Amino acid sequence: MQIWAGLGNPGPQYALHRHNVGFMACDVIAEMHDFGPVQKKFSGWVQEGRIGGDKVLLLKPATYMNESGRSVGEALRFYKLGTEALTVFHDELDLAPFKVKVRTGGGLAGHNGLRSIDKHLGPDFRRVRIGIGHPGHKDRVTGHVLGNYAKAELEDLTDMLAAMGAEAEWLAKGDDARFMSDVALRLQK
Repeated sequence: MQIWAGLGNPGPQYALHRHNVGFMACDVIAEMHDFGPVQKKFSGWVQEGRIGGDKVLLLKPATYMNESGRSVGEALRFYKLGTEALTVFHDELDLAPFKVKVRTGGGLAGHNGLRSIDKHLGPDFRRVRIGIGHPGHKDRVTGHVLGNYAKAELEDLTDMLAAMGAEAEWLAKGDDARFMSDVALRLQK
């Protein structure tokens, strides 16, 4: 079993924030792969399903971003899984908007959700980094991250999330390079 955690903040007022793109990814994957109903567990919302031959638990922590590690840690402990079974979907300032990169381990880049998971579980987990771009100056970062996607960005956002959902089987199989390549191919215009 794998646990795929999407990072975000709970509540409708945060739904379209760039910081919530991890939640959005989980929602699209659940819908495209016919996951089961949403259940409250592990201080969050979970949906169970299969991607290809792999069982996946999607987790959206309801703890707010700064405490994501508490929810993710509960789920891993319950299933007696190590961080090798964990994939975290999160927004990434240092990637161009709508670019998707996967890596295991690495720095935290000031991301409070990643910092919380690192604090609870250590740094060695797989991350699906979803580019939101940098606003250009550090004084504008908070407003950018906690701002809604602009109407002009919604089509690109939808295309990117759909590409991630369509290629999720490669991620489930552990073929990160193929996942990144096929997502990028789908997004070429």
